[in-house]
Amino acid sequence: MSHPKFLADHNLNDQIVVGVLRRVPLAEFRLVRELGFATRDDVFLLDYAAGQGLMIVSHDVNTMPAAAYVRLAEGKSITGLFMVPQTFSVGPIIDDLVLVWSGSEREEWKNQVIFLPMR
Repeated sequence: MSHPKFLADHNLNDQIVVGVLRRVPLAEFRLVRELGFATRDDVFLLDYAAGQGLMIVSHDVNTMPAAAYVRLAEGKSITGLFMVPQTFSVGPIIDDLVLVWSGSEREEWKNQVIFLPMR
């Protein structure tokens, strides 16, 4: 069992990443931009994340969940997908991701698409 590891999609508000890492410095939060994948499509990112055991955190509520559901229908897995509408304040999103990291195991989120905030 292991802590969740996150992958920030290219459009994720950087304040979310910074806020999580300030509260949980041991958390792993990779950035698509830093990996050189900023122009890669959702299918590629889901495949990469699954291969690396990363849970994607994204604002792309229009296409990313659809790509995840297609992947699941094809019998492929996802490590987990956290969708964050851009209209929400970052504070509750940070709280939820810190709770996910500190209170659960990565395996608990397998094949799930979750919309944040969870409350």
